[in-house]
Amino acid sequence: MSLLRSLRLCLVARTGSCSVRGFGPSTDLPSFKAGSLLQSPQPWHTFHAGPWLSSSASSKELLMKLRRKTGYSFVNCKKALETCGGNLKQAESWLHEQAQKEGWSKAAKLHGRKTKEGLIGLLQEGNTTVLVEVNCETDFVSRNIKFQQLVQQVAFGTMLHCQSLKDQLSTYSKGFLNSSELSELPIGPEREGSLKDQLALAIGKLGENMTLKRAAWVKVPTGFYVGSYVHGATHSPSLHNLVLGKYGAVVICETSEPKANLEDLGRRLGQHVVGMAPLSVGSLDDEPGGEAETKMLAQPYLLDPSITLGQYVQAQGVSVIDFVRFECGEGEEEAEAD
Repeated sequence: MSLLRSLRLCLVARTGSCSVRGFGPSTDLPSFKAGSLLQSPQPWHTFHAGPWLSSSASSKELLMKLRRKTGYSFVNCKKALETCGGNLKQAESWLHEQAQKEGWSKAAKLHGRKTKEGLIGLLQEGNTTVLVEVNCETDFVSRNIKFQQLVQQVAFGTMLHCQSLKDQLSTYSKGFLNSSELSELPIGPEREGSLKDQLALAIGKLGENMTLKRAAWVKVPTGFYVGSYVHGATHSPSLHNLVLGKYGAVVICETSEPKANLEDLGRRLGQHVVGMAPLSVGSLDDEPGGEAETKMLAQPYLLDPSITLGQYVQAQGVSVIDFVRFECGEGEEEAEAD
């Protein structure tokens, strides 16, 4: 019940860490590019530096340029330039290859260790919304900027995949990606490799086992709206319309006419889904109690238990069509028991 209490207090106070996202299609969000999201990995300190090429100003300039471009340490950049005879492009490729080898080696050693912590990422652009879950071993690592950048990459890759699906929408569409499917997605249009390569790099850097657990996406046409909510949320430092947290929900709604309060309404509906964890939408005819307790519309409304959620949305002139709810780490306990 502590989660429900915190959700209610969060909405009443309208302050705190409970950041939310509004309705996707009704808000024009700026587009983003792969370059704004993907950042170069930091060094693995297992490279051995040999003698430096020379102390000339041109060599030092090459070193500084490679350091700025890749983010690797001076020691590793020196080794790369020495190995590649001062060729900047080859040195950059060599650095990435060595880091990738170290990452895969570390990933193989850590494989099988439990990953109960992590983050949910929610990203909205235009009429498309994605939810992703990336797991790690400890909450400490989930707060690390490198891990959060991995979640960004996964959300971005899922968004690109969803936007690449050419479909003529007459109603909403929803899809899911499992761990294997998510791992095979490309990083982006301007970089080679897949998300599993970025996962290995992150494992090599942070020293914990990690998994790309799942993703969901929703696309809606005109007349449909996607409300969203993330509990315990922080905004991504380099991609402002990505939100990170421990719980996330999107709610697909339909209304016959535009309404001024859709963003606030969508946030409240997402908050209800996170707090009450329904299993299905149900219908307005469902009676409260019994088996209907898992049906969204028959549940007591989280913020006013004297009425049902169905009564609340009916008064707002909105129909709830579907929803998706992610809770970080859910299912891990059952897997351990099996």
